[in-house]
Amino acid sequence: MKVGGSDALNLPFSDGTFDAITMGYGLRNVVDKRKALEEMLRVLKQGSKVSILDFNKTTQPITAAIQEWMINNIVVPVASGYGLAEDYKYLSKSINEFSTGKELEELALELGFSTSRHYEISGGLMGNLVASR
Repeated sequence: MKVGGSDALNLPFSDGTFDAITMGYGLRNVVDKRKALEEMLRVLKQGSKVSILDFNKTTQPITAAIQEWMINNIVVPVASGYGLAEDYKYLSKSINEFSTGKELEELALELGFSTSRHYEISGGLMGNLVASR
């Protein structure tokens, strides 16, 4: 995944450059989420935060079923109407292979973030990881 033309796994910025980092629907799509988070940590200033919004891999079976149904019966068919079905068919598989909020919190702490909290939003369909350096 490219960030402003740069590789998210090898950011071309000096250590401690940024006051904040945001990522939307991207961490699920990088080849190595551990390395991407390490790079974010590296380029954040001390005391700064990262906020990562993505689809949530819920641990609630009913929410997971609703999410999969919505993707397969609403999102992909609507995307098909715009000729974009192939761009959205991967979503269910991608979400199922993604980390849970708890796993993301633990990974961020393991990598050196001082705090890490995952918030489920939209009834658990989306999630937002907020971590501090």
